[in-house]
Amino acid sequence: MRTLKYDLHLHSCLSPCGDMDMTPCNIAGMAHLNEIGLLALTDHNAVDNCPAFFAACGEYGIVPVAGMELTTAEDIHLLCVFETLEAAMSFGKEIRPHRMRIKNRVDVFGEQPILNERDEKIGEEPFFLPAATDLDLCAAAELVASYDGVCWPAHIDRDSNGLLAVLGSFPPEPVFHIAELREAKNRDLAEGRAIILSSDAHRLWEIGDAGGSITLDVEGTEPEAVRHALFRKLREGTL
Repeated sequence: MRTLKYDLHLHSCLSPCGDMDMTPCNIAGMAHLNEIGLLALTDHNAVDNCPAFFAACGEYGIVPVAGMELTTAEDIHLLCVFETLEAAMSFGKEIRPHRMRIKNRVDVFGEQPILNERDEKIGEEPFFLPAATDLDLCAAAELVASYDGVCWPAHIDRDSNGLLAVLGSFPPEPVFHIAELREAKNRDLAEGRAIILSSDAHRLWEIGDAGGSITLDVEGTEPEAVRHALFRKLREGTL
């Protein structure tokens, strides 16, 4: 058994709302300082910085999880995570045709750089990432499942892009066994679902600010084994 501090919702500088200091290496370093052992990168509608993130986490012994904060057609933020980097990258390619092709206004929203494992810029996403996709909530959840991923509504205790703020209540479909909260005091909003507490960090000092801890039935420290144990719990909704 292993108990790890986690933060399963944070943004790199690829998200235009994220600070430029939110590079893969800086994120991993700050998480290490905060003794976080399990970390997910969830940029808006993109996964392009996940390979560099995996490399950076490896330098600090942090178990990385590749993910995405997908914006549905209803303008709901959905946290999507995948057990393997390969599955996440394939999912990212699948999402591209569903995104709005609105040119990013760098002067207004900031850059959307793609970085390598040394935090060097190797590209830039030209289209504004946070805009809603054309996937409704059910279609998005089905697509995540087709890549063996797990998803749950993000920050349901916030007015901005939260499922409850948009719909008023949890819909009968898709069925969510997990919900994310920013503050534990709002757990009643989850209506008995398993709760994940994460920071939604856009700045380095926010990493781990609202994260929780999780106990996993796993032997050893290999990232693949830890992720497998994590995803077993996520799929069961038994956090």
